Amino acid sequence: MVREAKKEDLLEILKLYLYLHEESVPEQSIHLADTWEQIIQDQNHYIIVNEIDEKIVSSCVCVIIPNLTRNVRPYAFIENVVTHASYREQGFASGCLEYARNIAKEHNCYKIMLLTGSKDQKTLDFYKNAGYNNTDKTAFIQWL
Repeated sequence: MVREAKKEDLLEILKLYLYLHEESVPEQSIHLADTWEQIIQDQNHYIIVNEIDEKIVSSCVCVIIPNLTRNVRPYAFIENVVTHASYREQGFASGCLEYARNIAKEHNCYKIMLLTGSKDQKTLDFYKNAGYNNTDKTAFIQWL
């Protein structure tokens, strides 16, 4: 079942991020709690999860960004697309991306952007099959 994350999903989401690029679950802290509360309360920030047997197996983040161009239409940004290793290639991430697409449409977004650091052709093909292309724009990143 694909749904938006609830407040009580935090620990399970953090554990899922170990399959993304994290090396450990962050220590419980006021900063973590405040950040989670800020995300949960932000009406433009969505953490989408896909669960099976009440276990979160895939997730992505969709942020709606207000914009002054394109007839004052917002755009959406997708980040942190991840699936538990035991549940890959079963459509769970695709379900999350489709849910995010529907959110973007509901907000009248004119585009959805997604960046990946992966060079794995399987991953790139997954995003292409989900409707994304890597020919329209060039992305530049400055790490801080």
